Formats: sequence, structure tokens, C-alpha cells
Amino acid sequence: MSKIAMILRKAPYGDINAAEAVRHAMGGAADELAVSLILVDGGVLLAKIGQDDTGTGFTNLEGALKDCIDMGVEVYADKQSIRGQHIEAEDIVEGVKVTSGAEIAEIVKEAKATMIF
Repeated sequence: MSKIAMILRKAPYGDINAAEAVRHAMGGAADELAVSLILVDGGVLLAKIGQDDTGTGFTNLEGALKDCIDMGVEVYADKQSIRGQHIEAEDIVEGVKVTSGAEIAEIVKEAKATMIF
């Protein structure tokens, strides 16, 4: 099985990057690829429970992230980015793995391809 890493750096609801990352992750999983969705910088906000998309004009992505996890996508959130966004551990969607930058580097290294959103 081919491994692909998808890195989301941008916060959801400001542009289409988060929605596209989730869509591509689901597509990869449906095509039986081993997908790792890595959330860094503002991208970790995608893993926050109870996301407020009011007035953004964007679809709420919390359910789509849960669908990704249910489809077998491995979702990782950078520990340092979580601290920087002031997110508490209990506020993270179940199934998202909080990990270090070194572990993220290993995941990217092992991937056959990397996509950055």
C-alpha cells in the first residue's frame, strides 16, 4: 500500500485549503492509500471540537474530519502548534493523535508523496 502524507498548515474557514485537504484525504483512503493527514500551525484548528464556522460561508469540517478517521486516515496534530493555538487536550476530536515535530518528520520521510495545503 502506498503511503501519502498531507500537511495542512492553514486554519479552516479562511480559504478552501482545509476542505481540500480533507477531500483529498478521503479520496486517498477510498483508493486504499495509507493516508496521514498532518495538522500544523493553524491547521490544528481543524481538530478542535465544536468549531464555529458562523458567518464564514464555509461548511463545518468537524464531521468530515471524523469521517476521515473512520475511513482509516491517520490524523496527527503537532503538539507545539496546539499549544500555540491555545487548544486543550480535551478539546481535540477523538482519534487525532497529538505528536511531536520529530515524529511528524518521520511520517513525512516514510511517505511516497507529500501534499501541502
